[in-house]
Amino acid sequence: MWYYLNELKEGLIIAYKAVMANKMRSSLTTLGIVIGIVSVTLMGTAMEGLNRAFNDSISKLGADVIYLAKWPWFSGDDWWKYRNRKDIIYEDFLSFKRQVTGVEAVSVATWGGMREIRYRGNTMSNIQIVPTDENMITVNGVLLENGRFFSTFEAEGGRPVCVLGNEVATGLFPREDPIGKSIKVRGYNYRIIGVLEKQGSLMGMLNLDTRIYIPIKQHMSLYGNKRPVEITIKVGDKSKIDEVKEEVRGLMRKVRKLPAWKEDDFAINQQEAFAKNFDTMNMIIGLVGFFITGLSLFVGSIGIMNVMFVSVTERTKEIGIRKALGAKRRIILTQFLIESASISLLGGLIGLIIAYPISLIIDQIMPTVMPISIIIIAIFTSLLIGVISGILPAMKASKLDPVEALRHE
Repeated sequence: MWYYLNELKEGLIIAYKAVMANKMRSSLTTLGIVIGIVSVTLMGTAMEGLNRAFNDSISKLGADVIYLAKWPWFSGDDWWKYRNRKDIIYEDFLSFKRQVTGVEAVSVATWGGMREIRYRGNTMSNIQIVPTDENMITVNGVLLENGRFFSTFEAEGGRPVCVLGNEVATGLFPREDPIGKSIKVRGYNYRIIGVLEKQGSLMGMLNLDTRIYIPIKQHMSLYGNKRPVEITIKVGDKSKIDEVKEEVRGLMRKVRKLPAWKEDDFAINQQEAFAKNFDTMNMIIGLVGFFITGLSLFVGSIGIMNVMFVSVTERTKEIGIRKALGAKRRIILTQFLIESASISLLGGLIGLIIAYPISLIIDQIMPTVMPISIIIIAIFTSLLIGVISGILPAMKASKLDPVEALRHE
């Protein structure tokens, strides 16, 4: 054991001296590995950041929640087919809600548009109005920071009350409690009864904190009850979601009066659809990204191999002397493998040092995360490339005939 450790120690010392003796050449050799490791690390941090951001966003949809709508979330090439479907309206929801069983809660919502909101001298633009019912907070698992959500009486009575998203509350009421105040939306006054906790964004695109929730019956009293709606069903037990989906499909067909030979004219959406599409997109981006970064590492490995061949040629006489003094092939082979691995590892460490601050800059634009696993992979990759690149030069050095090597000029 000690014998092999001494061999390793001696190989490291010789490798260090060889690298220090040719600082410029070693630096240029590591450049390809540095670029490759920087690329691999940044790609890994970006993909990890996107994965975590996606998982955080997708969790807001609820793993045990089903969404009934006219449109599927990913319609593909059948846009015209879905366009011609009959809208799901509030009457459909009422009929569905009366008959559905075995679920935790059912809610409904419609599109209220993007509006400008005012309170005294403060104004906020592009605020999404969400007309919904009292069960929205249960179905979506949203928590209140202040006040309460509207009651069944307020929802069914169409009372002019509202609940604010977190950013709307802080934007309109930076220094006062919004509860009990009234805001104006399209000329109508709504009394604030609650403020939701901060929810963040959905897929980095839809800010859930810039919303205002109002009773759907109040909205329909102004704009009619034939507007399209989306029905949301909280199953409560994830293990029963497939069973409930089939029950929901059968009940919705009954509500829509669809004959047996007709296909569904509605879509059953759930969290899984986003996950599948994201996984496919993520795989394609990953393959393309790692192919490009792999080319950088390949160029770097070729550079290390060329330099190691040059090093073997320059040190042929040294190899001959060492062999004449009794050095075995294994020792010569190990020495040159350690040298090539050291050069590559140096490039990998420099690449990591460069990649970390760059990832912090990128994080201002898109989410990035550099877990310890990516650092370990980067170090292991650089070591592996160094060993693979050094195999042929090391084998050439170990096979040199000592007599011919001593004659080398």
